[in-house]
Amino acid sequence: MGTVLISDSSLSWRTFDCLFDGTAHFRLSREAKKSILVSHQLLNNIIDTGDQIYGVNTGFGKLSNISIKTEDLKQLQLNLVRSHACGLGKPLGLGVTRITMVLKLMTWAKGYSGISPKLSQLLLDMLNHDILPVIPRKGSVGASGDLAPLAHMACAMIGEGDVFFKDRITSARNALRKSGLKPIVLGPKEGLSLLNGTHVSTALAIRSLSESKRLLTLADISGALSTEASLSSITPFDPKIHKLKKHKGELDAATNVFRLLKSSEIVKSHQNCDRVQDPYSIRCLPHVHGASREIFTNVEKIIDNELNSVSDNPLIFPNGKVMNSGHFHAEPVAQAIDSLSIAMAEIGAIAERRIHFLMKGVDGKVPLFGAKEPGIESGFMLAQVTAAALASENKTLAHPASIDSLSTSAGQEDFVSMAPWSGISCLQILKNIRRILAIELLVATNINYRFHKKYSSGSGLKPVITLFKREKLLTKNDHILSQDLVLINKLISSGKIIQNVKKVINLV
Repeated sequence: MGTVLISDSSLSWRTFDCLFDGTAHFRLSREAKKSILVSHQLLNNIIDTGDQIYGVNTGFGKLSNISIKTEDLKQLQLNLVRSHACGLGKPLGLGVTRITMVLKLMTWAKGYSGISPKLSQLLLDMLNHDILPVIPRKGSVGASGDLAPLAHMACAMIGEGDVFFKDRITSARNALRKSGLKPIVLGPKEGLSLLNGTHVSTALAIRSLSESKRLLTLADISGALSTEASLSSITPFDPKIHKLKKHKGELDAATNVFRLLKSSEIVKSHQNCDRVQDPYSIRCLPHVHGASREIFTNVEKIIDNELNSVSDNPLIFPNGKVMNSGHFHAEPVAQAIDSLSIAMAEIGAIAERRIHFLMKGVDGKVPLFGAKEPGIESGFMLAQVTAAALASENKTLAHPASIDSLSTSAGQEDFVSMAPWSGISCLQILKNIRRILAIELLVATNINYRFHKKYSSGSGLKPVITLFKREKLLTKNDHILSQDLVLINKLISSGKIIQNVKKVINLV
């Protein structure tokens, strides 16, 4: 990835896509360093005046009416970090943690947080040494910032808690020492600034976008294979048809499938059959996949806006004025991820219906369940059942988290976003979709191999057939299918399927 400059300039979520599989080098721009220093100096000047500033010389939340003595300001920040580090559950993925740290630096770089240059430098150094705090994934309601998760990040910076370092979990203090770094002593507002913000929620959203982008393309590929396997028509995918509707996503999905099926001998073999129209799961693929694509595009815009925003509180303005806000509230992120969850769940749902369609047999040319010897063999009967189970699970998971709220902090924080749960449930939905598409790929390629072998697939689909043949995923008889599905999942995660297809055709 090279070096990424953190400055006041806007970045796209796609900048961070590679951080899920590896590291990069980050540095603060000269302007960012200056902004951080000036903001820090402004805060110190305000403190010297004796003016009351929330979270600096007052308590937090419902305790904000309690004034804090000057000699206790550092202890206040230390206590905040320690008391709020109460997350539970499995740690966030390393990529999500990396991006969380980058997003925190991006907020600070804009110069409204009042933190010291030492604090920003330590976070930057930890990031570049790939010292990644162990952050439990549960414990945030997505308002007043992702408090509990970010508290665990802050703990690592003060030399407490655990981190991932050099492929293992070790104490934060040990990792810092081995990297030539020292724990920070938190100054006024620094604990609060570490904990405030939507950075974990936004990082989860970026992870969801990254996975969704790949699955949207893969769904077009698996849908095209099912079109072949079911002896369905290519006509409903002709771009000339879809130019009559003003939905770009629909046109893109149709164009992909049309290109994938180009020169398909399987499609040509049944051009004069008696079937007038195919089921909606085939014929309306562009409309469903396209709608999900357009939601994806909308979510991209929202998340790009959020990751380039200041999500701190209170804010220190260049004129020395301190202003309180609710920028830590992750409602935009929560609603965006919820809409993405619904859109992507539909991708899995229609794929499961295409698998179901194939189970019925095809026009006397494909037996029930795609079995070579129905009766003595069950073919892909239970593969479809597994897909149905995953699709049904997604329908429950896609219930919007953002429409729920529980009052916290004795009623002070009385309306929250639940954005982290939106992100976590979205990632589970995407995991299920990856498995559903793996099943569709397995079923469709094997039906083509078993029953349409004398005809070739479309030019864009031949690389998939070749790959599956090389991996011994094309078979003629009943066997344990779970092993095949695990392997296909690995091929999907590695990107090999899409990469191989893109070598021969352009996909939108």
